[in-house]
Amino acid sequence: MAAIDVEKFADHLRKRARNHSQGICAKRVREALEAGGGNTKGHPRVAKAWAGTLIRMGFRELVVDDPGNFVFLKGDIVVIQPYLNGNTAGHIAGYDGKQWISDFKQNDFWSDPGYRSNKPRYVFYRP
Repeated sequence: MAAIDVEKFADHLRKRARNHSQGICAKRVREALEAGGGNTKGHPRVAKAWAGTLIRMGFRELVVDDPGNFVFLKGDIVVIQPYLNGNTAGHIAGYDGKQWISDFKQNDFWSDPGYRSNKPRYVFYRP
């Protein structure tokens, strides 16, 4: 059984996404998880700390050796750790079946050039 209704999760992400970051990725992903029926009680405020909450919700960690050649599914989530001189909160985004979305529509799971060039530690989760 899925940890969330991935259709409702993806729909919620799409409807609230902007074209550019608003600095509220963890809030928007949390709201989408809740829209999908997920219990996020006790959730962290910062993106980098969401692993435990996702696991508690029934998500499982994915082994992804090469994200460029991996088939992501609707409902997948990435949690990215901060990099030196970047946002100390890290980043979180969900996959809607076509693209990665946090509080904005991303070009890829990295979300921006700073993450893309620094390549900090990241983990993917699947419901």
